[in-house]
Order: sequence, then C-alpha cells, then structure tokens
Amino acid sequence: MRGPRPSPLARALKPYTPGVQRRPIDLKLDANEGPAPSSVLIEWLQPRASELLRRYPSAAGLESQIAAWLDIDSSRVIVTAGADDALERIALASLAPGREAILTTPTFEMLARYVNLAGGEVVETPWIGEPFDVGAIESRIGPRTAAIFIVTPNNPTGQVVSAESIRRLAASIPAGLLVVDLAYTEYADEDLTETVLSLPNAIAVRTFSKAWGLAGLRVGYAVGSAEVIGWLRAVGHPYAVSGPSLAIASAWLDAGRTRVEASVRRVKAERRELVAHLRDLGAEPIESQANFVLARFPDTRLGASIVADLLASQGISVRRFALGSAMEPYLRFTLPGDAPQFSRLCAALTNAMRPRAVLFDLDGVLADVSSSYRRAIVLAAESFGVAITTREIAAAKDAGDANNDWTLTQRLLRSRGVEVPLEDVIRAFESFYQGDPSDATSGLWRSESLLVSPTELRSLAARYTLAIVTGRPRRDAERFLSHFGIADLFATVVTMEDAPPKPDPRPILIALGRIGVAGAWMIGDTPDDLNAARYAGVASIGVLAPGDAATVERACEAERALTGAGAARVLRSASDLLEVLP
Repeated sequence: MRGPRPSPLARALKPYTPGVQRRPIDLKLDANEGPAPSSVLIEWLQPRASELLRRYPSAAGLESQIAAWLDIDSSRVIVTAGADDALERIALASLAPGREAILTTPTFEMLARYVNLAGGEVVETPWIGEPFDVGAIESRIGPRTAAIFIVTPNNPTGQVVSAESIRRLAASIPAGLLVVDLAYTEYADEDLTETVLSLPNAIAVRTFSKAWGLAGLRVGYAVGSAEVIGWLRAVGHPYAVSGPSLAIASAWLDAGRTRVEASVRRVKAERRELVAHLRDLGAEPIESQANFVLARFPDTRLGASIVADLLASQGISVRRFALGSAMEPYLRFTLPGDAPQFSRLCAALTNAMRPRAVLFDLDGVLADVSSSYRRAIVLAAESFGVAITTREIAAAKDAGDANNDWTLTQRLLRSRGVEVPLEDVIRAFESFYQGDPSDATSGLWRSESLLVSPTELRSLAARYTLAIVTGRPRRDAERFLSHFGIADLFATVVTMEDAPPKPDPRPILIALGRIGVAGAWMIGDTPDDLNAARYAGVASIGVLAPGDAATVERACEAERALTGAGAARVLRSASDLLEVLP
C-alpha cells in the first residue's frame, strides 16, 4: 500500500532548522533576542495563571492597549503569534498563484517561505551595503505585483528605509499592499509606524520579541487599515496567542517601557563601539540601526567561518550563513545590551583575529608522550596487577578531568576495583618514567620526541609571544625544552607546581599575567586544555595527539571530543598552525 504523499509545496520546502552548534555556548549572540525582562512578571502572573490556562484567550485587551498607545482605533490592530504569524497571514491574505511579491535580498529568510506558501512568486531586489534604492524596487513592479515586503531596519544588514521612500513605494502600487516589517524599529533613529499608518495600502508589523525581550512568548502585532486587518483575522487562527503570553505582554507594555528605553540606549552605544572595533580588526561592518551588526570578513585566511568557530571556542555564538551562499563571508553579531557581556565579545574578537600570544600544552602537542607518559600509566597499572590499554587511556582523556597522569592512573585502577594510595601510584609511575638514576640509558622520558620542528617554532616565536601551559612537573617540562634546544622560545612555562590542573583556567591566566598579553590562542590535545581555555577567555585549537590519527575511528572520536570541548579547529599536528594563525 502507498502511504500519504506530500503536496508539491511540502516536498519543495525544507523545514526551518536553527544552526547546530557542537561547541559549548553560554553567550548566545546569534538570534537577535532582546534583554531579559524583569522576573517580577513571573510573580505577577502566578496568581492569575490558573484562570489564564483554563480559558480560551482573547487578544482584544492587548489590541485596545496597543491602539491607545498608537492613538488609533482598535479595529486597526491585530495581535498575532509573533511577527512571523502576522507576516504569514499577510502573505495568505494578499497573494495567490499568478501574483508576485517583491522582496529585497538578503532579508528575513521566512518572507520568501510565506510568499511560496500563499502560492505567490518571489521577485528579488539586491540590497546590501549601499543606500536603499527605491528605483530598483519600482523597476520590478509589474502587472502581477500584489505586494512589496520591506524590512527596516533590515535583517540581517541593519540598514533602513526612509519615510519618504515608504511613501513613494506605497504610491507606486496603489492596487497592491506595502508590507513594512518594523521588528527592530525601537533601535532605529526613526520609527516609521506613523508613516505606515498614514498610507491606505500599507501595513506595519511589530513584535515584543526584540527590544521588549519576550521572544519566548511569541507575541507580535500588525497595524494598518481596518479592512486589511480584517483580512488577517479571516486567514488566521482565532486563538493564536496563549492567555499567559497576552497577559505578560500587556503588563510589560505598561511597566517595561523605561527599562526597554534604557536597554535600547545601551545597545546603540554598543553598536557604535562594535562597528569601530570590527573595522580596527580588519572586518568590514555595515552601519546598522538594529540590535545587531553585520560584518564581512574579506581575509581568506581569517574568514567568517573560522572567526565564528574561534568565538564559539570561547563560548560565544554568532550568526553565520550557508556555505556557498552570497552571505558566506558575513557574520551577524547580536548586541548583548550588557556591559560585561559586550566587553567579553570585544575581547573574544581580539583573541580570534589579533592574537599576540600562542599558549601550548606540552604533552601530545609539542611532545610525543605515547611511549613515555602513556606507557608509564600502562606499566604502573601492571605493577598493581591491572592491564590498562592505550584505548582506555585515550577514552579517559576524552572524558576530561584527566590532566594529571598520576591521578588518572589511580582512577583507572579504581575502576577495576583496585584501590591504591596515590603516593604508591606516583612511586610506581615515576620509577618507569624517570628510570634508574644510576643507569644513564633508563627512563621512558628518553623516548620522547619533538612534534614541531625548532625551525617552525622559531617562525612562530618571531610573530607571537609563546608560552607553555602544562600539567607536567617543572623539572620534566624544563628538561624536555632544554633537551631539544627550544627553551629560549617560550616567554614563560607554567607547570604543575604553579596552579591546579586544567580544566581549571588558572594555569592559563597565570601565563597571560606573566607575559602581559591580551589576545591569545591555546593549543591543546585534550578536552581539559580546551575547557581551560574557554574558562580563561581565550580561543582554542585542538591537535590530534600521536596515535589518535592511527585509525579513522579513533581520529573521529578524538575530533568529536575536542570539538565538543570547544576547539575552533582540530589539526593533525601543531605544525599546521602556520596555516591557520593570522
């Protein structure tokens, strides 16, 4: 039997899916969400919640409130499930097969989808970087043009359309509808709501999701002529917005204005600073009047993709665009509207694009310890009657909190039911690693090799301040560096004696303090290295330790672990840094 078949439209469209971020993010600057509203709203809602939950909602009260605020009749207002719902209703109410809608590009990506859902055809007009060209829109108006959609400030560019241009566009399609999406209008120099309301064939869409900080409630609204608003009521759901959402939006419209205005002022100040900072770093930002800044990254070595990943390695997500699209070289940065978060964003951009220092973990990055430290773990465990494989050691390193090989050995023994005091583990481990002092040829440390050539390290040292941040004892670290003649290349060496082990950020912070540098990359081969970098506020790059690339399966496991801890890139060798660093 044949199952159900999708319509041609359902087959052609792909579901909207937010980008998947594999790295840990705690500062989300990719969705243009506004500042969090007061928690007092939740307290206000609580005694009303039961009744609001059990009743079908009515938006009439909020519509009257918005109408009074804008000094218009309530018949000219419709509250919808976010601005998206309003835009979809407008498309359904004004478009049909054989009708066209003119959109600028790039713009809010759901608009083209709504046009297609209504059966209409999209006519695109490019608009990015240059001033808005009314003539370019007018030149695309034809007998099938039923609507023009304008987003101002535009998403993702932040550029704006003037009131004069809005009036001219409305006049150019007297039998069509001019749709003006004002989702970000609170951040603009000019609010065009009044202009739109003065035009008989124009409709404005606004939202509580941006400046008002209520994106999770899904409350938006449209204002226009009573006739057009009536169309929107006819094509949408009768109870589109939940009762709690309506109640909170209503309360916040009354109580939140002062807080929203203060937040907007803060965002505008951040906007100016971020544009200047991006220019100083070599990016090409577009002047914005929204709560975000779009910037182009022209450097082929330090392009948009790696900048976004370097920010993500520091726990910050920004909006990137599809590979192969015209927007691929761009990133969009939501302005946090918060002084500490904004300072963090600016510092993270400096770390990513203008690092002055490169911090190296030692083992697995500069030193091949597969036959020394890792072998010592295996032999120490054997001395207590437990067989540990190198695969188990790698898995433990991937799991994190495994920077100290002594305590890792003890933990692996304990997992097999063998409890050994740490001092005994250390004694056994060191006997194999250090060897017999009376035997000049013994000791696993002698098997270690340098993974990056001195010539390559000297090339890096000529461009950046280099430092070592390792969990080794100082004597082991200094012996390795001296043995290979590279000790002079590192401004400081932070070891086990200086700070708690990674993922604690203090070893990295100590290194940065000693060298007096702001803006750094940390290079490590374990999640502990990369987590420590994120906690310390520096960018991070992962490196596959020797042996991790021996099989495709193991390489994939290691890469997943390093990326999951934040690595902007995972390299096969630290030598590849020469191809990645700016």
